Amino acid sequence: MKLTKEFTNLEKSAVKLTVTVGKKDVQDTYNEMLSKYVKNAQIPGFRKGHVPANVLERKYGDALKADAMSEIIDKSLNEIFEKETENRPLPYQQPVMDQMPEFDTEKDLTYTVTYDVFPKVEVKEFGGITIKEPQVAIGDKELQDELKAIQERNAIVMDKKSDEAAAKSDIVTIDYSEENGENRNGYVFTIGSGEDAYGIENDVIGMKKDESKEVTKDSKKIKITVKAIKTRDLPKIDDDLAQDVSEKFKTLDDLKADITRNMEVAKKRKLAEIKSQSLLEQLVEKNPFDIPASMLAAELDGRWRMMAQQFQTSPEQLEKMITASGQTKEAMLEQWTGDSEKMLKSRIIVDSLLKARNISVTPEEIEAKYAEIAEEGGMTVEEVKKHYDDPRSKEWLIDDTKEQKLYEELYKEVKVSKGDKVSFADLFANK
Repeated sequence: MKLTKEFTNLEKSAVKLTVTVGKKDVQDTYNEMLSKYVKNAQIPGFRKGHVPANVLERKYGDALKADAMSEIIDKSLNEIFEKETENRPLPYQQPVMDQMPEFDTEKDLTYTVTYDVFPKVEVKEFGGITIKEPQVAIGDKELQDELKAIQERNAIVMDKKSDEAAAKSDIVTIDYSEENGENRNGYVFTIGSGEDAYGIENDVIGMKKDESKEVTKDSKKIKITVKAIKTRDLPKIDDDLAQDVSEKFKTLDDLKADITRNMEVAKKRKLAEIKSQSLLEQLVEKNPFDIPASMLAAELDGRWRMMAQQFQTSPEQLEKMITASGQTKEAMLEQWTGDSEKMLKSRIIVDSLLKARNISVTPEEIEAKYAEIAEEGGMTVEEVKKHYDDPRSKEWLIDDTKEQKLYEELYKEVKVSKGDKVSFADLFANK
C-alpha cells in the first residue's frame, strides 16, 4: 500500500497520526469490495453473483464506501504499526478518529487518529539524591522475640478450672449488655492483647466462669457475664519444640540458626525495597513527566477488579456494595490516583533506564541468582531451578535480576548514607 504518515506529539504522551493513502490503493480497495458485493448480493430479479455493479452502487453505495474506507484504514494502520517501534499505541487503547474523512475514489484518502503511547522519558537529573539506609541489628532480643512467637503459636489452649479466675493472657468469652444499648453474646478476646473493643478487660480480670457483674463506663451501666475462660499452655523452648516446628530440626540450635537466617534474609529484602523506593521517589520528583490518561485508567480499573476478587465478587457487585456503604466508586478511584500515578511513573523510569543503559544479564548471572535464592531459602539449586522452570517465572526472574543490576549501578551515582537505628520489628511496621 502506498501511503505517507506524519506523527505529531501531543500532551500527556498522546500522538496524532495523519495518514494519506494513494488514490490507486483507494480505487483498488473499492473495486475489490464491489466485487465481493457482486459475488454475494441477492436482489430480486437477478441471479446470485450476476447483479450488475451499477445496480449495486445505486442501492448500496454508502455501505460500499464505508466498508472500503474501513478496510483501507485498518490495513494502513496495521501496516504502519507492524513497522513502528516508538509510536505504537498502548495495548489497552484503540486509536480514535475524531472526524470521518471524505471518501472519493478519484482522490487520495487522508485521515487522522489520536492515541496514547508509552511515555518517552530521558532520566538525566540525579543531583542531590540521597538515600538513607536504616541500620538494623539482629541480636539475642530479636531471636528471643521470634522464639516466643513460635512458642505461642504452638501453645495448647485448654479450659481453666471453674474455680480459677480470669487473668492476663487468658482467652475469655463473655456476654455483654448495655442498659438501653448494645447487647452482644459470645464475644471472645484475649485479656491484655488490645483486642477488647469495649475497654472492660480490667473489669473481667478476677472473674470466674458463669460469674456476672455490673460496671459503669462513661455513665453507662454494663452487665458482663463470663461464659468461658481458656488459657494457653506454653511449651518449653527446647529441642522438643524445635522438632514440633519441623522435622528438619533436630535441636533448638537448629531452629535458632534457621530463624536467624530467615530474619537476615527478610532484613536484606526489606532494606533493598526501602532503598529502591527512596531512589525512585526522588527520580520521579526530579524528572517530571505526565502519565497517559488511558494508562492511568487501566491501572485504576485493574486495582478495582483486584479488589473485587479479594471480596470474591464481581466488579459490578462491588460497586453496589460500595454505594450501599455510603461511598462511591469514583471517590475511591480518586483516592487511589496519587499512589497509582507514582507507581506507574516509577515503573516507566525503571523501564526507560533499563533500555537507555542496555542492562542485560548473562546465563552465568542467572545461575548465580539461583544459588543465592537457594542459600537464602535453605533449598538446593535444583529445587530453585524447578520452581523457575515455567517460562513466565523464568522471565520474571530475569527481569528482576536486571532491575537489581540497574539499582546497583544507580547507587554508585547517588549518595547512600547510614540512616537511623531501627529495630527489626519497626522495620516491618506499617507507618
